Amino acid sequence: MSMSFDQYMKDMVQPMRDELTRLGIEELRTVEEVEAKLPGAEGTALVVVNSVCGCAAGQARPGVARALENEVTPDHLFTVFAGQDKEATAQAREYFAPYPPSSPSIALMKDGELVHFIERHQIENRSAEEIAADLVGAFNQYCK
Repeated sequence: MSMSFDQYMKDMVQPMRDELTRLGIEELRTVEEVEAKLPGAEGTALVVVNSVCGCAAGQARPGVARALENEVTPDHLFTVFAGQDKEATAQAREYFAPYPPSSPSIALMKDGELVHFIERHQIENRSAEEIAADLVGAFNQYCK
């Protein structure tokens, strides 16, 4: 029995996708979906750049999940998957200037403008609880 690499990767990353979509986070898988959602998102929008790496699994996704338990949360919740939905991720990253590409990473936008950004190096060396606290602080500041 043989399986294509593409099918293998889809099967491997689906649980990583599900971890965020179960929270009500909408996947943006194409450039068109990114362009339809990000620039016109009124209010606040959280954009999680998902990844297969260990810091996404151990810190970023659990940190986002904990932060979304806060009373104040963004109006819109989106995710792109680095290395999987490459064009969509590249398009979303256009809105994260001046930050270089980073995955995982977490952006908070308000009326289409970036107001808070957590880069990979700020995820790797912190716990999920610390990332959640960082996001909750940003939610409380920008999402009211």
